[in-house]
Amino acid sequence: MTDSQPPGSGGDGTEPDPRFTFANERTFLAWSRTALALVVAGLGVVQLLPPFPGVPWGRHVLGVPLIVFGAVVAVAAYREWVRSQRAMRLGLPLARSVMPLLLAAVIATMAVISAVVILASALR
Repeated sequence: MTDSQPPGSGGDGTEPDPRFTFANERTFLAWSRTALALVVAGLGVVQLLPPFPGVPWGRHVLGVPLIVFGAVVAVAAYREWVRSQRAMRLGLPLARSVMPLLLAAVIATMAVISAVVILASALR
């Protein structure tokens, strides 16, 4: 088993063009950086942001979902890499990724939650 062969593929298929394998790996690494940034941003919000006046739970309601979503993105990135690598080895079309939609939805949700926390803090 080579490094570009996903676990569980049993050596099926043929080795894809290295350029495609490297592109798939770069995509995985980009999603991994995004996951790390989400975790660090969540930690920063919880640990470094001053408390919101009148909303003592504000930092946690903003930071903890970012940390959890960072973990979800990390796991999903690996699964996407495995799925794409397997498809390339078997000559199948690449599946559509749910990652962009998922990321956009979470960012929009976090923006709304952030606005609610800031407004709740301003009204107290």
